[in-house]
Amino acid sequence: MISVEEALDKVLSYFSVLNAEEKPILECLGQVLDEDVYSAIDVPPRDNSAMDGYAVRAEDVDGATTTSPVYLNVIGEVKAGDLPKEEVRTNTALRIMTGAPLPDGADSVVQFEHTDETPHHERPPFKIGVLYPVTKGKNVRRAGEDIATGQLVVNKGTVLRPSEIGVLASLGKETIRVIRRPVIAILATGDELIELGQPLPTGKIYNSNSFSAAAQVLRYGGIPQVLGIARDRVKDIEDKIPQDDGEN
Repeated sequence: MISVEEALDKVLSYFSVLNAEEKPILECLGQVLDEDVYSAIDVPPRDNSAMDGYAVRAEDVDGATTTSPVYLNVIGEVKAGDLPKEEVRTNTALRIMTGAPLPDGADSVVQFEHTDETPHHERPPFKIGVLYPVTKGKNVRRAGEDIATGQLVVNKGTVLRPSEIGVLASLGKETIRVIRRPVIAILATGDELIELGQPLPTGKIYNSNSFSAAAQVLRYGGIPQVLGIARDRVKDIEDKIPQDDGEN
């Protein structure tokens, strides 16, 4: 008797790693990465707001309270995808959306809930009352905070899950090199077998095992190649088996 681990090692000793292929990332789910992936960019690419609110200088709102708000002049607005046109100076603020680049001069963001924001505050210019102080860097995501330029992001040999696919997309990767999926040939044998969709004569059964096996191959990331039914004759079996081209 040998252990399960020894048996597995023995089986795996007959296998070698398949060749790699370059594919669109969305087609690579469940496949094994064949390269180390380094980032060519910072993610996020520049400092940006982590909240909907107002980009401010922290020192300008020091001491703000609900009973004694600090009022700032709102001189502009920055939406996600836009570049700020104004600079935040003393006692000014820019209305800012989540993900929008932090304007020059600002060092923090006061979230809407910590101001007297009302429906009347739709477009600058207007004054906003800040109800709570903030520290420098509050509600700000720094450039490269998630991923820095040159960082090793996904290691070679990683099985690509939805999370890795998303990370690759965040780096702008359209395609990636992965180990190709194995192609598994499935051949049913037996004089008693009938293909699906055909009338079932007495004494015959449908070829169900081929589909169970093919479903297992699909489930674990392979590509099933269903060869059909070979009758219980050597010549028929030989005729059904394709020539090995070294790729499967």
